[in-house]
Amino acid sequence: MVDFRFHPTPLAGLEAVSATSAHVFSKHTHDTYGIGFLTAGGQISASGRGQVEAEAGQLITVNPGEVHDGAPLGRTARSWHMLYITPDLVADCLSDLASTTTDLEFPFPVFADPAIRALLSFLHHRLNDEDASAEAETFQEALVLLLGKTLTRRTVAPLSLPDSIRRVRQRLDADPADAADLQALAREAGLSRFQLIRAFLRHTGLTPHAYHMQRRALLSRRLLAEGMAPAEVAATCGYVDQSHMHREFCRRFGLTPGAYRSAWLRCNPVQDRKL
Repeated sequence: MVDFRFHPTPLAGLEAVSATSAHVFSKHTHDTYGIGFLTAGGQISASGRGQVEAEAGQLITVNPGEVHDGAPLGRTARSWHMLYITPDLVADCLSDLASTTTDLEFPFPVFADPAIRALLSFLHHRLNDEDASAEAETFQEALVLLLGKTLTRRTVAPLSLPDSIRRVRQRLDADPADAADLQALAREAGLSRFQLIRAFLRHTGLTPHAYHMQRRALLSRRLLAEGMAPAEVAATCGYVDQSHMHREFCRRFGLTPGAYRSAWLRCNPVQDRKL
């Protein structure tokens, strides 16, 4: 059984989710900052910051664009609460503390800090209150404290992205629904297919095809959250058919497209027993 709850939040650019799942998440990225904590079970995850294990009570984080995966420890479902914060909201929250926020990151993928855990618990409890929307200022104060205490300047600059790889990535970002032929992408980059795959993997952590499918999956998730029917989303996003989208969506997000759409639109618990 997979159990997901999406919480309504008082701030644009903030997504909150509580979940219980034994799903093994394949390599993927987020466009947002993510911070939360495990409430039961454990997880093992590999990313650019190394392979780590997290247990109930510990805090977990992910940075925008960071390639990572996630599997339960001991094949047992784990439970977690997460906040996902857009870079724009981070910039707004910390605008009077830092002149630029583009190089801010969570330095540790797993850590323990009672004060940070208390702030996160407060935020999640506020999301469950019926009058949470009336307390946007109190909520934002706690979020500003949380981000100010946890985000730091990057100590290691990311690899400079070659123009050839930037062009390919921009093409895939611009139209995820479009077919992405490897030969055409290599031609656009001025590289052989082998050179393109190796360089793209080195600089992004994903192959061109994996990156393309990731962007397509994110597009499908956004359209489902806007209320579009799964069959229409599959056609709009360029999947072969609805079954293709169903398989890809389940593999990446741990629940079916229909269950995600229902959970997001209703902001109610969803129990998806079809996985």
